[in-house]
Amino acid sequence: MGSFLVKLIINAAALWVTTLIVAGVRVEPYASDTVAVVLTYLLIALIFGFVNGFIGTFVRIVAFPLYVLTLGLLSFIVNGLLLLLVAWFSGLFGFGLVIDGFWWGVLGAFVLGIFSWLFGLLVRPLNNSSI
Repeated sequence: MGSFLVKLIINAAALWVTTLIVAGVRVEPYASDTVAVVLTYLLIALIFGFVNGFIGTFVRIVAFPLYVLTLGLLSFIVNGLLLLLVAWFSGLFGFGLVIDGFWWGVLGAFVLGIFSWLFGLLVRPLNNSSI
C-alpha cells in the first residue's frame, strides 16, 4: 500500500511539472481551491496508473513486433495515445487533463515519463531504507 501511494504521488508530481513545461497540456480542477487542485492531480495520476497498467500493457504486448521494427520509436506514439486516453477518461468526470492535440500528447507523455523516472530515482533511496 505504501509503495502504491508513493508511486501515485510521484506520478502526480510529474504530471504537475509536465503541465508547467508543456504548453499544450493542462489540468482543469473540479474546484478552484488548493485542496481540489491537489486531489485533481492525484485522481488523474490514479487514472493514468490504471490506463498504463491495463491498457498500456496489452498494447505493448500486441505491438511488440512493431516496437522491434521501429527500434522503439513507436513507444512515443503509444504513450501519447495513452495520455490522450487518460485525458478523455478524466474529461468524462467533468474535470481533469486537457491536451490540445496529438503531438502535445506525445510531447507531454515524453516529459511525463522523464520526470516520473527522475522523481522515482530521487525517492528510491528513501523508499528502500524504510524496508
